[in-house]
Amino acid sequence: MPVADTSQITSGVAERYASSLFELALEANAVDAVSADLDRFQRLLDESEDLKRLIASPVFSAEDQTKALVAVCQSAGISGLVGNFLKVVAGNRRLFALPGMIKAFRVIAARHRGEITAEVTSAHALTQAQENELKAALKGVTGKDVTIAVTVDPSILGGLIVKVGSRQIDTSLRTKLSTLKLALKEVG
Repeated sequence: MPVADTSQITSGVAERYASSLFELALEANAVDAVSADLDRFQRLLDESEDLKRLIASPVFSAEDQTKALVAVCQSAGISGLVGNFLKVVAGNRRLFALPGMIKAFRVIAARHRGEITAEVTSAHALTQAQENELKAALKGVTGKDVTIAVTVDPSILGGLIVKVGSRQIDTSLRTKLSTLKLALKEVG
């Protein structure tokens, strides 16, 4: 019996929700405000294992997830479209796809502004100065304004993985160590 590819299902859900949120933000002339609120929520998600667990775990009821998200949003100053969006996502039991929704929204918003989006994976959160330097470097390479979507993944140990369109640049320490390990096996 074939196993369903859940990543495609999650991706489809994420894109539909992100597209709907973008249309609402566009109508309300609030694309930048919604982007800022989503970025703020993504930072909270990157910094909190408890919040990640709340979003990913099917153990919590929709009601519990909604109550917790309302409290998190109030303390973070996230309201309006994004606050309501998060309530709907929680009520529909789709929080597992929220990171994909945020990423898809960034891509749609960047495309609308005539920018390209780079997906960046870093071992730790980037400072604003580092983000600006990375944007400038990517603009020099691509010739276009670049919006970056940073994901924190401590397992890469250090460095960055940058994906722009179909191109990927992997300077992660994990990859360098794997390459070195392979090279040492071939020598010995």
